[in-house]
Amino acid sequence: MAARGWRPVAAAIAAARSGGGGPGRGPGPGPRPRPKPAAPATAVLYVHWPYCRKRCSYCNFNKYVVPAVDEAAVRACLVREARTLLHLSQVQSVTSVFFGGGTPSLASPRTIAAVLEAVAGAAHLPVSAEVTLEANPGSADTPRLAGFREAGVNRLSIGVQSLDDAELRLLGREHTAAETQGAVEAARGLFPGRTSIDLLFGLPGQSRDAWARGLEAALGLCDDHVSLYQLTLERGTALAAQVWGGALPVPPQDLLADMYQTARAVLVAAGFRHYEVSNFARKGALSTHNLSYWRAEQYIGVGPGAHGRFVPRREGGCSREARVQTLEPDAWMREVQSRGHGTRRRVVLSPLEQLEEVLALGLRTDEGITHERWGQFCPHLSLEAVFGVPGEAKDLQQQGWLVLDGGGLRCTWEGLALLDSLLPDLLCQLQHRWALPVAPSHLGRGPEEKPDGGQGRWRGRGEHNGLAGVVSGGE
Repeated sequence: MAARGWRPVAAAIAAARSGGGGPGRGPGPGPRPRPKPAAPATAVLYVHWPYCRKRCSYCNFNKYVVPAVDEAAVRACLVREARTLLHLSQVQSVTSVFFGGGTPSLASPRTIAAVLEAVAGAAHLPVSAEVTLEANPGSADTPRLAGFREAGVNRLSIGVQSLDDAELRLLGREHTAAETQGAVEAARGLFPGRTSIDLLFGLPGQSRDAWARGLEAALGLCDDHVSLYQLTLERGTALAAQVWGGALPVPPQDLLADMYQTARAVLVAAGFRHYEVSNFARKGALSTHNLSYWRAEQYIGVGPGAHGRFVPRREGGCSREARVQTLEPDAWMREVQSRGHGTRRRVVLSPLEQLEEVLALGLRTDEGITHERWGQFCPHLSLEAVFGVPGEAKDLQQQGWLVLDGGGLRCTWEGLALLDSLLPDLLCQLQHRWALPVAPSHLGRGPEEKPDGGQGRWRGRGEHNGLAGVVSGGE
């Protein structure tokens, strides 16, 4: 599943660049040092398996339903592209791997093992590295999951979506609630403490009470990680056509907000930390892979339609690039076979564009953006210089939505629920501040020089394809 939560963020960045009267991509007056790429020697790796047995009614992700898959050919191309891009990036260590899709649990354990062996041969893959596989309940029987564990997978993300059979039929899912329960129980037995489930809310016709019952059922089944997504109606999908055609009701916005707040309260009461807009964990079971996205670390995307953000150091590059692999699997394989990779588009990100992503992604987490992380991308202009001056951010702080202190910049518990509406103003303020000359008092301020001299801390709030989805898989 792609990053539903990131799409409004991408839209906010685009709107702020084009409509807010800000300077857009321009660097502003005077020379500015280019940002230092965060952790250039390390990266996380996303691997996209594009195939599914059927297309769900709400899905417009890059996935394909075909009569037969030449898995040996796909496997060879995934292995070759992983080696090529790791070599290009000169990454020394891969800190996590995420197999998303599509339905990667339809791949054989042999394919998963081959990719992991290629990664370990091209860079250091620590024994403790998180290796996540997305799985659908219909392809998550115990022997198959045991094979994935043997191949090197140590964490599962299961696309539950709902535990109500009528809702599953509406979504076009191929599994039943009973099959889901069996799959999650099998996963928890093989991956104790490392099994995540996805849930969808805001379905057409779904009531507040039905959602509350679904949450209670999920709490009785889940392990220590839950990803919670509001259903997005996507153009070209069967479900969107039904809703827009009047056959199904559109959930009112106040009901959607109430469902989200209900879920937050229920999950936190059950011991979960709301550590990201759409993600909850207890007993420390956070997704380290997705945290790397939200912390704006380097990531390499392998497979059809995968996105990446990394510095191509092998080519002499010194700036981070946004890269997109060819979407269609057969075309992607031809490109990999002919030149080692299927990169279809690559764009050097300007310093401002990188900061926009740091801001939009970092504020999704309860820890927010630390002074140190901001300084890695913007050593000449501190968080205080951008957001501590009179303007939109100061107003949001006074209204109780935002905090700027020794720990950095982050949303309050109340503000995190409103992030989509807060971001446009914050992005505009960043763009306007970027266009101004740098005041001498703000030059050279290091991450240790925090506004109140305090130490970093976190607060308690909420897959795979680039700006249209840097939050992988089912997380």
